[in-house]
Amino acid sequence: MNTDATATTPLRLGTRRSKLAMAQSGLVAEQVRRVTGRPVELVEITTYGDVSKEQLAQIGGTGVFVNALRDALARGDIDFAVHSLKDLPTTQPEEFALAAVPARADARDVLVGRDGLGFEALARAAASGTARIGTGSPRRMAQMHAWARTLGFEIETVPIRGNIDTRIGYVRSGELDGVVLAAAGLERIGRLDEEAAELIEPDQVLPAPGQGALAVECVASDTHLTAQLGELDDPRTRAAVTAERTLLAALEAGCSAPVGALADLLVEGQVVTEMRLRGVVGTTDGRTLVQLSTTGPAPASDGDLTSCARMGRELADEMLAKGAAGLMGERAL
Repeated sequence: MNTDATATTPLRLGTRRSKLAMAQSGLVAEQVRRVTGRPVELVEITTYGDVSKEQLAQIGGTGVFVNALRDALARGDIDFAVHSLKDLPTTQPEEFALAAVPARADARDVLVGRDGLGFEALARAAASGTARIGTGSPRRMAQMHAWARTLGFEIETVPIRGNIDTRIGYVRSGELDGVVLAAAGLERIGRLDEEAAELIEPDQVLPAPGQGALAVECVASDTHLTAQLGELDDPRTRAAVTAERTLLAALEAGCSAPVGALADLLVEGQVVTEMRLRGVVGTTDGRTLVQLSTTGPAPASDGDLTSCARMGRELADEMLAKGAAGLMGERAL
């Protein structure tokens, strides 16, 4: 704990203004207060992704929720920022440090369905014969269509944007039969049990790389703060998301591409024995998917993430060899 004059100076945490962003930043703020002994104040920042009405796939996705926060860091308006890790570009600028990836929340997607119905029940009960499912994610669209066909149904996916209440409102108004959200978001605002009709298992829909995890970022030159924030880092989460995000980077795909990835650490007792990485790329209609997995050695106990990154690159190479590049549309360069 600091004992000098800075101990009473608040640390300024930059966050997006949404209810979810404020909730998850508040959780991080409490942890930072505990490890630094300093007060933390939230500084609300509006990003381009918050004001644009376009679909994320149309505006590129990558960085649209991040750049304004990084600009504030560079200007010294804030001391550190909290991002949803799945929104963070895979290339880390040298001037910023990814100081911590705290323990991950639930990485799965969740369906909020009409009358509390799960996915198969919605598809069976759809009055028009085709359930209308809202999501702005090409990744979810691809896998939801493919999942529906395994059940013998077709669905219609409807592009939507907006905060959690806006999206759920489409279901409550009857405009849509269901919407798909990240389970972690509902969990962090205390509404998962209230809203979830079905938690979607990764066997049906793989989440976005890094989904459910947060990123705590500061200016790299502030080595003291970087070290303090580093106490929030969860090594197992860091290892898993390193594999997932390396796969995404090796595919040269942005965060709005139809790419899903999830790394699971296999544990015996308290010991991590190996890692399994699953990846999927698909066309948004779900008619063509490249879905592969690999298993490798456990990440090094000393924090060396080389094996995790290697696993991500190797699985990406296998997916590209199976034709993944042709399923992603325009690739990120």
